[in-house]
Amino acid sequence: MEGVDMADESQQAVDLLAEVQSTLEVMGSSSAEAKARSVLLGLGFSGDSIDQPMTRLSGGWRTRCSLARALCQSADLLLLDEPTNFLDLPSIIWLERYIQELDPSITVIVVTHDRAFADDAAEELLVMRNLALERFRGNLSAYEIERVKNFKYLTRMKEAQDKQKKHMQSTIDQNVRAAKRAGDDKKLKQAASRKKKLDERMGMEVSAKGGRFKLNRDLPGYHTTNRAAIEVPDFDPPVRFTFPTTPSDLQFPGALLTMEHVTFAYPNNKKTPVLQDVSLTIHMGERIGIAGKNGSGKSTLVALATAGTNGSTTPMQPTSGTITRHTRARIGLYSQHSVEELDRVSFEKPESTALSHLIEYGGAELQEKDARALLSSVGLTGKTASDVPISLLSGGQKVRVAIAKLMYRPPHLLILDEVTTHLDSDAIEALIYALGNYEGAILVVTHDRFFMSCVVEGESPRSIARRYQPQDEDDSEELSEEESPIRQRTVYRMVKGRLKKLDGGMQQYEEIAARASSKMGK
Repeated sequence: MEGVDMADESQQAVDLLAEVQSTLEVMGSSSAEAKARSVLLGLGFSGDSIDQPMTRLSGGWRTRCSLARALCQSADLLLLDEPTNFLDLPSIIWLERYIQELDPSITVIVVTHDRAFADDAAEELLVMRNLALERFRGNLSAYEIERVKNFKYLTRMKEAQDKQKKHMQSTIDQNVRAAKRAGDDKKLKQAASRKKKLDERMGMEVSAKGGRFKLNRDLPGYHTTNRAAIEVPDFDPPVRFTFPTTPSDLQFPGALLTMEHVTFAYPNNKKTPVLQDVSLTIHMGERIGIAGKNGSGKSTLVALATAGTNGSTTPMQPTSGTITRHTRARIGLYSQHSVEELDRVSFEKPESTALSHLIEYGGAELQEKDARALLSSVGLTGKTASDVPISLLSGGQKVRVAIAKLMYRPPHLLILDEVTTHLDSDAIEALIYALGNYEGAILVVTHDRFFMSCVVEGESPRSIARRYQPQDEDDSEELSEEESPIRQRTVYRMVKGRLKKLDGGMQQYEEIAARASSKMGK
């Protein structure tokens, strides 16, 4: 009896081992470590940092670890919510390629506000509108162009049919009145027949696929007409930013910021400068963009540019070189710390709202009505501004509060360091249009190709969207945009602490980043 029990237990152990081995094979356990290292390298980790404890990593790098963990799992459905946050452009392009090269049997759903990433990575689009999902075969830019075209086409069709129906109805009414006066039943029947045909033939002239409308194919079931009604798509109310765009008069000319041969190294590591021989001059009205990998020195440059200005307590001074600022110029900075500062305020004063915080920030000079108007100009209205605690605001709403604080007194030099991180695509586009009218200088630090191309290089959001869809002959005329005022527009690349001008602009940097991404993960 004991031998039988031993045999059963042995068989169970063999079956369990076979099941485990089968599961490990499906998971690809033999190549799991190599895959994990490849993904981490692709997301920007250095070879040395991969083996460091998680406790030594900052919040941004821990977020990358979470993304890597999701990418390494064996899954039928992969959900990625804002995966490009904290990634620099080479890593973003690497992630695009990784998604494109995944096994076709794996379904990937990405929630993202990075327009360029969404356009390059997506094959289909799901849009949540009016409590329902709308599905579109294509990416966001193609969807927006197609929707505008469809709106204009259906609007013209409906207006033409309404005009035709009104004319035909008038003729039928005249025939009915004439037939009644003459007592002619035959003409009354003819008029009634024409009326019936008029009602039946109004509606869509083409099917959803673009072919000629057929009742038995395109409108099955019982209906009162022979065609589907013309339904002109409605649009959500546009997001608009209308904050003040005119800084105060400087009274005398001159550069707002001049950095000459600036080098900076931290006291405990003077042998490895963070910035090396950086020279940069910014005048009123100019648009300057700085792109580069994480850790290349962009944040240090911004910190040096704003040190000691407008209440900044940053004690940083260049190790060598000089930094000169216009004596009457205000420099305003949005950075990721701007949202962290609001989180700190909400922790210390849980009852604080956007309105109360802005009034406190502005002091005696800022009246409540003006504070409400300022918050309204960035899309925070009514009870959202006055009653909702800051702690309950979304990330995008906190960004709007931070922008309102900046625009209370419009700075002569506006520095935007990754301002798009928490904003949705509509808000980003609204911010782009608002900044297009800004009369001061703007310095943009971002990995967002769409935002950089529009704000710094002056491209129209619609012209960028049209790159993703073939155009009809009349597209360029119907969707043309007014040209923005001519300004000095320059994109720089920060690489190993040095600032290099890109004559080819953001397109050139994207090509550089694409070449760098092809070597990552190997």
